[in-house]
Amino acid sequence: MVELKPGAKFQSAVCTTQVIIVKGSGEVDLRCGGSPMIATGDSRIDGTPAGPNSDGTLLGKRYGNDDGSVEVLCTKAGEGSLSIADTPLEIVQTKALPASD
Repeated sequence: MVELKPGAKFQSAVCTTQVIIVKGSGEVDLRCGGSPMIATGDSRIDGTPAGPNSDGTLLGKRYGNDDGSVEVLCTKAGEGSLSIADTPLEIVQTKALPASD
């Protein structure tokens, strides 16, 4: 488990994915490729993303859970998919800005 706080950076242990926390707090089982994420700076990559957890992450996209309590920004793309425990994180849809006339 990792301690979430806005601005914290984490990386995958099984691929090149890196994220920064946008929203969330407390201890969460944040995973990428089916393996727990680790603090950025620990340069070890060991293994590969596991089966259904290998859909990949996209650079610059925000990922979040259904209730909106956790949101991360992908700062480096990779082969693994983000999840909290076994629940996948989905790309957060951007909100349309009001038109100015």
